[in-house]
Amino acid sequence: MTSPSPAVILRNAGVYLLLLFGLLVTVAPFVLSVMTAFKTPEQFASESALRPPSPATGENFASLFGGERNFVAPIVVTAQVVGLVTVGQLLFSVLAAYAFARIEFRFRDGLFWLYLATLMVPQVVTIIPLYTLFSQLGIRNTFWALVLPFLFGSPYAIFLLREYFRSIPEDLISAARLDGAGTLRILRSIVVPLSRPILTTLTIITVVTHWNNFLWPLIITSGRTWQTVTVATAGLQSQYNGNWTLVMAATTVAIAPLLLLFAVFQKNIVSSIAITGFK
Repeated sequence: MTSPSPAVILRNAGVYLLLLFGLLVTVAPFVLSVMTAFKTPEQFASESALRPPSPATGENFASLFGGERNFVAPIVVTAQVVGLVTVGQLLFSVLAAYAFARIEFRFRDGLFWLYLATLMVPQVVTIIPLYTLFSQLGIRNTFWALVLPFLFGSPYAIFLLREYFRSIPEDLISAARLDGAGTLRILRSIVVPLSRPILTTLTIITVVTHWNNFLWPLIITSGRTWQTVTVATAGLQSQYNGNWTLVMAATTVAIAPLLLLFAVFQKNIVSSIAITGFK
């Protein structure tokens, strides 16, 4: 076995150095946030930001969850919103994607591509009409105002599922129809079980997207009753502008569920990247 040439070794070393630099740039903000969260305001003001906390303290987290701040409530609200939106996205996206993929009806392809074209519309364009609509309906600053715009599927989710459903062999669906299965039975017994990888992908994407959603909750809610994690963290930045250790504690708490999600579903996330990239 011949040893690699110096040019190959140098090229590989350059690739690994580039990857290491990208890793540092990506991970450094999170590490800095966690280190700052365990510092006192005095340590943060007098020491370098890159220096680890010595000694580490949990007073920022105690202050965050105690007293008037009550950071538990935004976490509960966000978890409820994410849970309901995820269920709605999966249910309605599966139904719509199957219709666009397997059911023949007039103008099917035209309607699909017209609906998909809404991906080109920025979110900020629809915020004012949605805000006006919800205000006139009297549901501004309510739980349903946070949920309804995202509950009934999305163009990206329907497109992703449609492409996957089209890859399922037609013979399986035809055989089920010959056995007397209806559309819902085919969906429940054949399409959904065969689509678990892409459904896992969509679940992960939906959870991460709506856990981090900021603009719509900021606009449609006021006060603390229906604050989400992102809005509550932004409120700390304005309310306690000089206390960055408290703000970093809130940021650490906000990203902790996503880190846990990554740790539990690491293999699914890697496979989801491959699936979405391929599709």
